[in-house]
Amino acid sequence: MGKVANVITMLELLANGRKYNIEELAERLEVTPRMIRSYKEALDQAGIYIDSIRGPYGGYVLNQTIRMPKRKFSINDYKLILGTTKDVKDEATRNKLIILADKIHGIYQGSKEEQRELLAESNDKYNAISRAIKESRKVKILYYSYNKGENERVIRPYDMFIFGTGWGCAAFCETKQDLRHFELKRIRSFELMQEYFE
Repeated sequence: MGKVANVITMLELLANGRKYNIEELAERLEVTPRMIRSYKEALDQAGIYIDSIRGPYGGYVLNQTIRMPKRKFSINDYKLILGTTKDVKDEATRNKLIILADKIHGIYQGSKEEQRELLAESNDKYNAISRAIKESRKVKILYYSYNKGENERVIRPYDMFIFGTGWGCAAFCETKQDLRHFELKRIRSFELMQEYFE
């Protein structure tokens, strides 16, 4: 992490009111004790005063309330969690990670470039399924279900609609032989098939 990120992390640790000695902070931030002293000095210059307690049981304590900046999720956080799900053998843990990734996908506030990247990913699904509706083409999808995990389905999409905070698709599912609603954000991959339906 860079200096600013380290200083913010140090403030987050001290904001809980606990006393930390320099070595403990250095270990947590993976820097030298000298850098911890440098961070304290920089904070003092910014008007955020950290008290030093001397002696063998001494350390740093933050005795003032400060407003901490909110950490935001990034597109990399989302992709990292989603990517690790493939290696998790325990189905329950895997499902929890996928649900967490979906939450991050819904609330992360990355840069405009990252937002455009995720929007483009959603637009690709939207455009492909809209095309399938127009051309009456079947679509093969890898869909994540909260109770059954990922499974492959062949769907006959009929309509698009707003589903919660994103887009959904009404389709006949050939696997279930029934009409179903599919959230676009839970479609992990898709393929327009060369098969048509009436």
